[in-house]
Amino acid sequence: MTRHEQRYKAMTILYQAFLYDNNNISYDIRDIINEQLEESNKFISSLVMGVLKEKNKIDKLANKYLENWDINRLGFTDQAILRIGIYEILNTDTPDITCIDEAIELSKEYSDDKVCKMINGVLDKIYHSEKNNEEK
Repeated sequence: MTRHEQRYKAMTILYQAFLYDNNNISYDIRDIINEQLEESNKFISSLVMGVLKEKNKIDKLANKYLENWDINRLGFTDQAILRIGIYEILNTDTPDITCIDEAIELSKEYSDDKVCKMINGVLDKIYHSEKNNEEK
C-alpha cells in the first residue's frame, strides 16, 4: 500500500470516528482501525491516533487560519484531510511540502474545488507561519 493509499485509509477511519462522535455513538478507535485494515499498519495507526490525540490543538490552529469559517462546519471528509495535513506538518518527519501535497491530492479526489483551495491555503499558512516560528 502506498503512503497515499495509507493516508486515504486514515481519512476513512477518521471520517467514521467523527461521524460516531457527532452522533454520540461510543466506539473503540482500535476496532475501527482493525475493521478497515486487513493487517496492522503502524503509519495509519499513528496518523489516526495522533490526530485524535492532538485534535483540540489541531482544530485551534486550523480555526486560526480558516477565514470566517470553523473546522466543524466542514464535512467529515474535509475535516479528516485537513487534520491529517496539520498533524503531519507539526508532528512527523515527512517533508512539509509532501504533507501539503498529499492533503491537496486527497481533497482533489474527495472534496470540491473550493474546499481543496481552502485546505491548501490553511496548510500553506501553517507551514509559513507556525513552522517558521518554531525553527527560529
